[in-house]
Amino acid sequence: MTQVSDHGGGVRSIRVPIPDNPLGYTLVYVVDTDGGPVLVDTGWDDPASWDTLAEGLTACGTSPDDIHGVVITHHHPDHHGLSGKVREVSGAWIAMHAADAAIVRRTGETRPERWFAYMTAKLEAAGAPEDHVAPLRTARPRRLPGFSPAIPDREIVPGDLLPLPGRRLRAIWTPGHTPGHVCLHLEEQHPAQLPGHGRLFSGDHLLPEITPHIGLYEDPDDATVTDPLGDYLDSLERVARLTPAEILPAHQYVFTDAPARVRELLTHHEERLDGLRTLLVEPLTPWQVAERMEWNRPWAEIPYGSRNIAVSEAEAHLRRLVKLGRAEAVPGSEPVTYMAV
Repeated sequence: MTQVSDHGGGVRSIRVPIPDNPLGYTLVYVVDTDGGPVLVDTGWDDPASWDTLAEGLTACGTSPDDIHGVVITHHHPDHHGLSGKVREVSGAWIAMHAADAAIVRRTGETRPERWFAYMTAKLEAAGAPEDHVAPLRTARPRRLPGFSPAIPDREIVPGDLLPLPGRRLRAIWTPGHTPGHVCLHLEEQHPAQLPGHGRLFSGDHLLPEITPHIGLYEDPDDATVTDPLGDYLDSLERVARLTPAEILPAHQYVFTDAPARVRELLTHHEERLDGLRTLLVEPLTPWQVAERMEWNRPWAEIPYGSRNIAVSEAEAHLRRLVKLGRAEAVPGSEPVTYMAV
């Protein structure tokens, strides 16, 4: 399978592999500018991924040394992982929304032991069984993906045009998947004259066939009560109103008709919230909710790490129901349980 695709109008994409991940790859976009090529995301920090990125840039008629800047849609390691190496070889600037940049800084400063203790406490509070929590108590610190991320040196300001000479690329803040996720609206006529308003680099916010993970914003040092699912649903509607001619996502493939895809996702989450509320005829912990929710495989077949992600997603949906007044925490329950109202 070819690693490079030409989308016309000075935009190409490189399929940068994600090791041992069902997503397969991140689409790293190469945008030609008058100041040199700019990357939208960089891919996973792995030698094979770096080799693929470098080879792809050569196929695009450039090289890692020539990169002028890096625009990061969000801080996750399959998007931001290679940013530091790109900057090291090219001197490129790295731009990210302030909310995600703050997470990157705190992640780099937080010892792994602190993360293990934080996850242990969160899972206990969610009602996870002891056999699931126990491995975290004895976990040994090691280098984890994302624990040595590059600190961005520029801030992406929502609504502003990014400093790409000769291009009009506007930042659209789309929190939900992460608190500082941004989509990037290329406010230029589509090269194939497709109807709509420019093109949208959508990161993980809007994907053609899958829904991004919407869990609680994980941060050991931030006790703010957030509503990530509410953020995501609001952000979806903001993107639909842009009516871009084409969406260039970070995974899968390029597609059209953003409003239709947004409607599908809004319906999906509303149905999921309704189904969750039906479960809450009895008091359930977040762990018990996650066990009963519909996933892409039976709960017994979900790997250990993915169960943690599933519980976080269940908590985000519970938090949304509480905010909507459709569920509430049972007073005095420990671990906390929820019921429909």
